[in-house]
Amino acid sequence: MLRKLFITFAAFVGMAVGSFALFAPGALLVSKGVAPDPATAVWVREVGVLILPLGIMAFLMRAEPDSRALQSFFAANALVHLGLFPIEIAAYRSGVITALSGIVPNSVLHVLLFAGFTYFAATTRFAR
Repeated sequence: MLRKLFITFAAFVGMAVGSFALFAPGALLVSKGVAPDPATAVWVREVGVLILPLGIMAFLMRAEPDSRALQSFFAANALVHLGLFPIEIAAYRSGVITALSGIVPNSVLHVLLFAGFTYFAATTRFAR
């Protein structure tokens, strides 16, 4: 049950963040202390288009039995969070993101999701 609960949590986070980025990019940018403009809104929307399907995929896979495909899903999602983790921290350090409150929740979430996806990738067992 722990795995299904984790994937369900990750799914709802992905769908919420992806939807927010896609449909309200200006509000998302303001929450990070970034002045919204048409160019940044385009990139935030593109990120939303990528994150939303990851959340939907997680929701659809939450009850799947162990398999190579499920292990690959976990590993790929771990890499997403490993890759995203340092980006906003670097942006904050360089002054692009000006609100600490705009990176702390995401950073904590990326660490937790990376750890969870890595754990489940490592513990997924299937017939070879």
